[in-house]
Amino acid sequence: MAPDYEVVAEFGDLMPTGVTVTDEGRIFVSFPRWGDDVPYTVAEVVNGEAVAYPNRLLNEWTGGPSGDNLVSVQSVITDPIGHLWLLDTGSHAFAPWVENGPKLVEVDPATDQVVRVVRLDAEALNPTTYLNDVRFDFSRGSGGYAYVTDSQPEGALIVVDLGAGRSWSRLRGHESTKATEQFRAIVQGIVRDNYTVGADGIAISADGSLLYYCPLSSRRLYSVPTSALTDRSLSEEQVSASVVDLGDKGCSDGLETDTAGNLYATAYEHSAVLKRDPKGVWSTVLHGPELLWPDTLAVAADGYLYVSVNQLPRTPLFNDGVDLRVPPYQIVRVNTGAQRIRLTAAG
Repeated sequence: MAPDYEVVAEFGDLMPTGVTVTDEGRIFVSFPRWGDDVPYTVAEVVNGEAVAYPNRLLNEWTGGPSGDNLVSVQSVITDPIGHLWLLDTGSHAFAPWVENGPKLVEVDPATDQVVRVVRLDAEALNPTTYLNDVRFDFSRGSGGYAYVTDSQPEGALIVVDLGAGRSWSRLRGHESTKATEQFRAIVQGIVRDNYTVGADGIAISADGSLLYYCPLSSRRLYSVPTSALTDRSLSEEQVSASVVDLGDKGCSDGLETDTAGNLYATAYEHSAVLKRDPKGVWSTVLHGPELLWPDTLAVAADGYLYVSVNQLPRTPLFNDGVDLRVPPYQIVRVNTGAQRIRLTAAG
């Protein structure tokens, strides 16, 4: 039987995590520096091949403080106005981040030039912060907000006020953001008890009022009002009280949403992608038994849901130092008819 997805790109020596697609159909991917020899951590897929983006120079890093150079980009995201954002963890192989490392880098695809670099405030981070994924809302505040997951074991959500240039963390160490104790996943029949990853997947509701998120080391889906995250007058207890446990969804890495109110979640134990409709009913939109570890999801203007597949459980970092990966790594897509959420200043 033919698979219910199509392969968009394959990489023989670079392992992708993030994927995003512009309205013009340009595909961008990120290759974090987790121990492999990674010559560039962000690329555009051109004629099926990865090409350093926006240039080789920005992707060069040889250790130490990063300046504006990219250390290790976990996620790439197309924002509501079509700009590309690079989420730099500032961390090599999950080690503590280097000076000036954690940052958001905005690039205009029309010119392929960096527009700005947004560094995070000290109060938003701790020494082991690992920036994982991000969503944007330009309809609120003076310049919009970015919401970032911090996936260190204790977990957190980081709020970036793009207009004021300030950032802070919320729900650090909360039950909804931290890795579940004694967590075990069963991935393609193999028990994995070495995943201790906090808040990872993140998605925003179509009207921007809710943020959905989940730890990687968990089976629960949570939501929190964005108004609670952005209101700095609220105490942590008040923000915590606004969190809603939306129930069991299986084990997930990436999350995504669309304009119809659907939420998509990777199901990494089952090589699948699931959908939760506005009534809370779950269904399967993609299943490929050979697709080991669907990672990031991206809804594009062409109606397709794009998925990065990277064999993460076979990497040395998650496999007791042994590399059992069998390239190629892939970007695949499935036609869902979904449309990308665009929370702009005009609403």
